[in-house]
Amino acid sequence: MVAGDFKKEAFKAIRITQGYISSTSGRTVRVRIMGDKGYITIKGKSNESGTTRFEWEKAISIEDVQQLLQICEPGIIDKTRYLIKAANFTFEVDEFHGDNEGLIIAEIELPEEGTTFPHPQWLGKEVTGDRRYYNSMLIKSPYKTWE
Repeated sequence: MVAGDFKKEAFKAIRITQGYISSTSGRTVRVRIMGDKGYITIKGKSNESGTTRFEWEKAISIEDVQQLLQICEPGIIDKTRYLIKAANFTFEVDEFHGDNEGLIIAEIELPEEGTTFPHPQWLGKEVTGDRRYYNSMLIKSPYKTWE
């Protein structure tokens, strides 16, 4: 979770729209428009701690994404991703819009599990492995419906 002012540290902001063709347990297939590019991504099952999983991604045209969005499961993820450098790492901070307005979460890719990394002041509660925060779950149970 993000619990502070992070935007002044961002070196880039990108609008993202994505939908899920399939979001079954252990496997997701999503399509995404990220800025001016389109992608299709397949993700496998997470390990027990939720820190790693297989991911395959391929660039596709925005037109293809727009067509595939028509057959996606109900619910669209709309967010702005901010990129923030911290030492030799880059945090991806997602500020959600629409049904997930108010949710801001940060992610960092590590070379291996257990790697130490800087913890900026704005970094809040750890939610890694909490499936409620997976984008594929946020289409089914949006943040605005949480108690």
